[in-house]
Amino acid sequence: MPKYRAQQRGTSYPQREMTPIKIGFVGLSTTGWASNVLAPSLIHPDLKGVYDIVAVSTTSEASAQKSAEKYSADVGHPIKAYHGDSSKIASDPDVDLVAVAVKTPYHKQLVMPVIEAKKDFFLEWPAGASLEETRAIAEAAHKQGVRSIVGLQGRHSATLRKVKELLASGVIGAVKSTNVLAHVGREFPCWPPTVSAAMEYVVEKKNGATRLSIPIFHQLDQVTHVLGHFASVTATDATLYPTGQVVDTENKPTGKIVQSETPDHFAITGFLETGVLVNIFWRGGYSSAEGTGRRQFVWEIDGEEGTIRLESNKPTGSFTGMYEPDLYLNGQKVEVEGDVVESVKIAWKQFATGEKGDYATIDDAVKNHELIEAIELSAREGRRVIL
Repeated sequence: MPKYRAQQRGTSYPQREMTPIKIGFVGLSTTGWASNVLAPSLIHPDLKGVYDIVAVSTTSEASAQKSAEKYSADVGHPIKAYHGDSSKIASDPDVDLVAVAVKTPYHKQLVMPVIEAKKDFFLEWPAGASLEETRAIAEAAHKQGVRSIVGLQGRHSATLRKVKELLASGVIGAVKSTNVLAHVGREFPCWPPTVSAAMEYVVEKKNGATRLSIPIFHQLDQVTHVLGHFASVTATDATLYPTGQVVDTENKPTGKIVQSETPDHFAITGFLETGVLVNIFWRGGYSSAEGTGRRQFVWEIDGEEGTIRLESNKPTGSFTGMYEPDLYLNGQKVEVEGDVVESVKIAWKQFATGEKGDYATIDDAVKNHELIEAIELSAREGRRVIL
């Protein structure tokens, strides 16, 4: 692995002494999240000389060649193309780190060969389809002594960084409670009552791509990152949309109906280890069309002397790992500029220093999955769960 100077916290990122960290990318196609966000963050001018994409791996030879051609042009040098088993790209001696950005059901099977090859890795959240899978990944990573970074980029959003700054300043006094109201509308055709044909797998619980594990936990990770982990939790869930209508790429009904195996509404309360009282209500499936007046995302942090509020009324405003909400301090708007590529870039920068930083690791993913299980257990048995 390349070497780099030690860094003291609060200083600028170090200049590399040797070659960049060479990345092999599993799941980097020419479209989608990895193409639109992850790759642009890695090849951003700010990370020039820090990272270098040297290989890609996709499901087929044709798609791998297409991806390699695209990113060879972007990075300015040839990129190797692999397809199929991730052990091929993992065993490439020119690859230092393997990034895995694929559908949740394939996280474990694709990242384990990377770990066995003793390569550091990036894994998109949820980093496994269940607590069992995520724990297995974490145990393997510790056994092989490899480092990890998990795709919970919302921790690094400009808005959340400002929230942390405001809290540290004491401007709202001691934080006593926090509450979240959020919605994932039917216009985002991922979960019932509207499901795109490409996303049908999400309705099956075993695949680990539920409303709870993805949008809700991207946001809950931000809550716990800023205010502390849960000490206890009580939850109620409901499935108000038991079926989903499958739509095509133009959002037109195909005539196919799928059954949902997971809830679409969650009421979650509890105490954080810091003593903060939490109240969260997530709902899904209603219309988010302009004119409904429906609030899409509101997060309030109440201190004894004031309030911080984050909110967005965009149809996808509750996806706080993807979009920056508006920020208010004591009712007055605080101007903040940032985007998701910047958020991801900050995580990659921190990882390159060799220090823990604020970026999420596979151990953070395990902790989040433990909370997911506690929420589901509480809802199922109707009782408070101590973590």
